[in-house]
Amino acid sequence: MIFSKKILAWYNENKRELPWRSTKDPYKIWLSEIMLQQTRVAQGLPYYKKFVTEFPSVYDLAEAREEKVLKLWQGLGYYSRARNMHTTAKTIVEEFNGKFPASYKELIKLKGVGDYTASAIASISFNEPEPVVDGNVYRVLARYFGIDLPINSSEGIKHFKSLAREVMNIENIRDYNQGIMEFGAIQCAPKKPYCLHCPINDSCVALKENRVNELPVKLKKTKVKKRYFNYLIVLDRNNHTLLEQRQGKGIWQNLYQFPLLETDKVMELESLEGKVRSILKPNSISDILLYNDKPIVHKLSHQHLHTKFWIVQIANELKGGLPWEEVSNFPVPVLIADIIKTYKI
Repeated sequence: MIFSKKILAWYNENKRELPWRSTKDPYKIWLSEIMLQQTRVAQGLPYYKKFVTEFPSVYDLAEAREEKVLKLWQGLGYYSRARNMHTTAKTIVEEFNGKFPASYKELIKLKGVGDYTASAIASISFNEPEPVVDGNVYRVLARYFGIDLPINSSEGIKHFKSLAREVMNIENIRDYNQGIMEFGAIQCAPKKPYCLHCPINDSCVALKENRVNELPVKLKKTKVKKRYFNYLIVLDRNNHTLLEQRQGKGIWQNLYQFPLLETDKVMELESLEGKVRSILKPNSISDILLYNDKPIVHKLSHQHLHTKFWIVQIANELKGGLPWEEVSNFPVPVLIADIIKTYKI
């Protein structure tokens, strides 16, 4: 098909030199695909390099402590990706003798590996003719063919997958899949796409009908929930502090944080002081100070965290306290990492 041939020709001339493009190693392809989900290449690239250096093989990743994996991942967000990746590395080693399954049907059974990732690994590493459909591909196909089906509806997902299979280049599926994703990222960008110099602009429906900015269509997101966090930076006279590990299935599972008080609204010192004292008994609190005057609003996909940090000074020595200089060794949410970097004792 002319469409796929033009994508391949464009890719051959315009592709970025990225480390995972010089290999067919499924471990490295898998790492890159997991890291680049909902992440720009510029942000994900340093993390990819760190992981490959620290864990050069799937065996190294499987043997690592989860805490170390999360610490290296710190700042990328969506931490469930890191935990699933660690679990899958163990599965590959224990059940597949360190070798990745070579087919889409087997790859998709792995934890944290969905349709897109399985298709990417199968096609790039094993040359299996499976089409990839990520955000970039949705955008290219929706604009080129003028499709206004919502890309996050069940009908839309099925339609675009079928269309992607129809137009893909089977003879060079490895380069074609990488090419159409690259084309969407660079040429057919979300905002201000380079339509004037686009190699397929003569047959692009969205351009012809002046609908480039309207496509692709996406159903509205779920309502964003507001949450109110109050972190307690507890410090004793030896500059020891407290950290706790988040448990359960909520955000930031298994990451560390300062003791947390979650409230139903923004809290002032007068309202918070009694709760802080009850939490930190039997320690003797000498002072409580607000670190940030205005709440820091940390935005996640479905919730906004309105966060205050409180400096709680303790007169006695903390039992089980951690030296402040060791706090940065623990994997923490980026919200807390920023405070650790900027707060001077």
